[in-house]
Amino acid sequence: MFGLVDCNNFYCSCERVFNPALRTRPVVVLSNNDGCIIARSNEAKALGIAMGAPFYQAKAMLEANKVAVFSSNYTLYGDMSRRVMMMLADFSPELTQYSIDEAFIDLDGFGTGEALREYGRQIVSAIGRGTGIPVTLGIAPTKTLAKVAAHYGKRYKGYGGVCIIDNEERRAKALSGLPIGEVWGIGRHNAARLESQGIKTAWNFALLGEALVRQLLSITGARTWRELQGENCIDINELPQKKSICTSRSFADSGLSARWQLEEAVATFASACSRKLKEQQACCASLTVFAYTSRFCTGQPPHCINRTAQFDVATNDTQELVSTAVNALRADWRGDGKHNYKKAGVIAWNTCPASAVQGYLFDHTDRARQARLATAIDAINRKNGHDTVKVATLGTGMGWKLKREHASPHYTTDIHEIIKVKA
Repeated sequence: MFGLVDCNNFYCSCERVFNPALRTRPVVVLSNNDGCIIARSNEAKALGIAMGAPFYQAKAMLEANKVAVFSSNYTLYGDMSRRVMMMLADFSPELTQYSIDEAFIDLDGFGTGEALREYGRQIVSAIGRGTGIPVTLGIAPTKTLAKVAAHYGKRYKGYGGVCIIDNEERRAKALSGLPIGEVWGIGRHNAARLESQGIKTAWNFALLGEALVRQLLSITGARTWRELQGENCIDINELPQKKSICTSRSFADSGLSARWQLEEAVATFASACSRKLKEQQACCASLTVFAYTSRFCTGQPPHCINRTAQFDVATNDTQELVSTAVNALRADWRGDGKHNYKKAGVIAWNTCPASAVQGYLFDHTDRARQARLATAIDAINRKNGHDTVKVATLGTGMGWKLKREHASPHYTTDIHEIIKVKA
């Protein structure tokens, strides 16, 4: 049996942990630059606040309903996620983190039926007491069915935070009430294709023959179909790597007009792509840099920067990616002060596993020295904190600082922002 532990309304829950007054009050969290609503508490959802709604459009409604509004605080959210995962590791011999607020745990050998449900309640209770984050646990014979169980556990309080699918009757009932678009691994486009064929629910999908599933959704869809039958066949670690990695951001107010500001931002994005490539043990052979002015600004001519660079040898080296990205930006630059760039980003694509990089006969880079330097820098940063040592082009970030007018403190990661208690 597998368990899927899912933190409820995670970003909002993190904000509530350190402010008890918010526990019954509607809460929303905004995206970068306070642009859109990206997280809502259950109370906010009940008010009809839409996911992705622009903040400026919803602002009057939020104020009228006394909704607590927060800028995204990813440092806090990441640390709270780490705390949840550390506690979960005490309850299972095997834990696989799937996202910032989800993890699969192996529950084989922890009983069946009510005994397993009781163990699940202990997990939910312990995480809630230890971190303040409410979680839901879905338990089933496969990871996909565990996601289905968690879906119901979140929506119905009667489950007490723990929903189990452990027999045929429960499987059929759960799948019959689940829209096909809610099935893990189906995706929006595949859901639309299946719905056009009259397949509206997960149960409709489970009743298809495997040959038809392969015809409609290929072998990946067939694995999802087999998981819904109760056959465990998906290993999180074997899921395909991303073909490309994009790091981008919109800039506050009118945007950036100075070259050094945009270079600093692009360098930071390239560094982030390098980190993500290393996390999935991959390298990229192509890098694209883009930046463009706002299409709504009529006071200046529009301009778009879009340049792609190819690497002779696929790489994930931070210095190589940063220097390449900055040079690509400079090649298309149009002069300081003439344009205000509203958004920029870096895309690392044409990826391959780091263990299968094709060499180049005329490569002049000392790859061994480059790797030793990168390893040393990574070790220093792990020990002393993120970006303790970094490429100078990354600067301080002050030239393109994010708009965060509703930021909460870094309660757990900054000694100057910890909670002070007066006795």
